[in-house]
Amino acid sequence: MFCDTPFGVSADRGGVVISRLFRTKAIDQILKDADDPDHRLRKTLTAWDLTALGIGAIIGTGIFVLIGTAIVGDVHRPGAGPGIILSFVLSGLTCALAALCYAELSTMIPVAGSAYTYCYATLGEFLAWIAGWNLILEYGVACVAVAIGWSGYFNNLLRLAGIELPHWATHPPGGPDGGVANFPAAIIVLLVTVILVIGIKESARATGIIVCLKLAVILFFIAVGTPAVNTDNWTPFMPQGFTGVGAAAAIVFFAYIGFDAISTTAEEAKNPQRDLPMAIFASLSICTILYIAVAAVLTGLVPASQIDIHAPVAEALNRVGFKWGAAIVGIGAVAGITSVLVVMMLGQIRVFFAMSRDHLLAPWLSTVHPRYGTPHYATIITGIGVATLAALIPIGDAADMTNIGTLFAFVLVCMGVVILRYTKPNQPRPFRLPLMPVVPILGMLACLGLMSFLPWVTWIRFVVWTIIGIVVYLGYGLKHSKLAGSSPEAIFQNIHAK
Repeated sequence: MFCDTPFGVSADRGGVVISRLFRTKAIDQILKDADDPDHRLRKTLTAWDLTALGIGAIIGTGIFVLIGTAIVGDVHRPGAGPGIILSFVLSGLTCALAALCYAELSTMIPVAGSAYTYCYATLGEFLAWIAGWNLILEYGVACVAVAIGWSGYFNNLLRLAGIELPHWATHPPGGPDGGVANFPAAIIVLLVTVILVIGIKESARATGIIVCLKLAVILFFIAVGTPAVNTDNWTPFMPQGFTGVGAAAAIVFFAYIGFDAISTTAEEAKNPQRDLPMAIFASLSICTILYIAVAAVLTGLVPASQIDIHAPVAEALNRVGFKWGAAIVGIGAVAGITSVLVVMMLGQIRVFFAMSRDHLLAPWLSTVHPRYGTPHYATIITGIGVATLAALIPIGDAADMTNIGTLFAFVLVCMGVVILRYTKPNQPRPFRLPLMPVVPILGMLACLGLMSFLPWVTWIRFVVWTIIGIVVYLGYGLKHSKLAGSSPEAIFQNIHAK
């Protein structure tokens, strides 16, 4: 079960602790664990299901909400103005490079866990834990932020219909808008939790319906808004220069998060070797094209300085006289954000499941429901936690925290695909990324480049979160890991036997 460390470190008796930190898990063992009847997920997802899940996660809060902040800017970053078009191109190219690495690894290791599992097979247990810990940050914070964003759009739609919920029922305690709790945010999370417990196929089917609806709404916005575009609004194109474009790319990266969620469901795909790469590239390509089109129309409809940062897409139509169009876009936004919540929670749950199956987290989290074939305990715990936070806590800078955790995980995945290509050259690869090692190296550099544009306060929070993760790993995971079953002497002998 134990393998050489990924960096070729030769263990000696004084280096047993180091060998434990960088012990890798054999790919054959990963696949064997995934086939354990007590911890095996049901294979029900088709290529369409996977693509719908990807688009469902990608198109949502990023394009309906964060694009406004990226264009206008805030106290932490300059705005991109119409240059937001280039920001989407930069983020899309970064994701494309990472997606090639994900495609190769997900077809080699088609099990739950995404970057966590890939790092376990390539970089060792400690870095796998760090990757998993940051995926928890990515999905967890994103779920809370998305739920709160959903509540805001839902309340706006109710007001358009003449229904006003009491203030205390729609705002968390504390702050100038303090209330009792954000009940709509908590309720939508709990409803999504029920769907996810019942089954992944049902979740994918519901997401597929919502995806069709929100794609129709986005195409509607492009069709209705294009004739009203005033090209004078595109000047100056980059009011803050490339600094603004880069800073905006770092935040709209949130709009692309989701394609990696496809890999977290690899274990539930009927034909992962064929369908995973297809779904990853299809969802990423479709969304990139739509994002660029929406950005061009949005900045052409309204001068950059006048774009509403809370509901930019809907409000842009309202400003040019399409009030009925704004209502339609609002409905699409609610639907879009709902599907994002479904897939983000799905990703969070599968990461918990994979880490639990390796005993780095409590083993009962990977228990599978005998009827539904889903990790119901992990689902319920995630649902309750996200619902509570969404109801009680106003989340600030959530997108930045999500982005930095995701970009760091992408760096590790790009690094892992290079290492595995050289340490396991004969391992079957249904999909081989081209131009090795140029593509993964460019992927790492692109991700680190976007991370450099994030505010310094985000880096501080990221470091604190990582330190907490290291403490948890050293206090629990290192001792309870499945790979800790042997004594230090056995580890030493096993490594040197190779």
